[in-house]
Amino acid sequence: MVERPKLVETPTQESPRKSTALEDAQLVKRVQCGEVEAFGELVRRHADGVYNAVWRICGNLEDARDLTQDAFAKGFESIGRFRGESSFYTWIFRVAINLALSHLRKAKGRRVISLDSMGATEGTQAESLAAQVRDARSDSARSAVDDAELRGHVVRAIHALDADQRAVVVLRDIEGCDYREIGEILGIAAGTVKSRLHRARAALREALLPYVRQER
Repeated sequence: MVERPKLVETPTQESPRKSTALEDAQLVKRVQCGEVEAFGELVRRHADGVYNAVWRICGNLEDARDLTQDAFAKGFESIGRFRGESSFYTWIFRVAINLALSHLRKAKGRRVISLDSMGATEGTQAESLAAQVRDARSDSARSAVDDAELRGHVVRAIHALDADQRAVVVLRDIEGCDYREIGEILGIAAGTVKSRLHRARAALREALLPYVRQER
């Protein structure tokens, strides 16, 4: 039985992909040939990235840990059926994100830990979207709230999105996935990814506008 991934107490701000698809494919082959220990290396390579994405989708640290562990457990159980039609990164993300979305729909209306209270807004889409709102105003625009508060409003707006829109924002604006990868992870066409992302970003900008005013 595979050891569950050891996760950090708080997700890191960045989750870079530290391995290549080729290296992952070689590890997968080793696992399929009975070298169970090789799966531990796949966990080490991808657990933080999966954890970060799941955490930002479900908004709860404990749930994110459990869902990440469940995703890798499911991945290990079904590794024999992995055929390399996508990268292992995409494959395990698909498992994890689907678990997170299913959990989110079941837990709809439940209070979650505020991501901005955990310092999650620095260097994330919150800063980027806050900057976009400011840039959309005239040169004389100024914020009705300070930057930290505005980022907090962005995080709350993200969690007001429906599960599908929230997922594309996290995968695109935090994980840096391209449209093809997001489509593979979510099982939708690239065009659907683009339309969901457009609607999600529009909703976020609309939610932010009350917190930005024109200087008189």
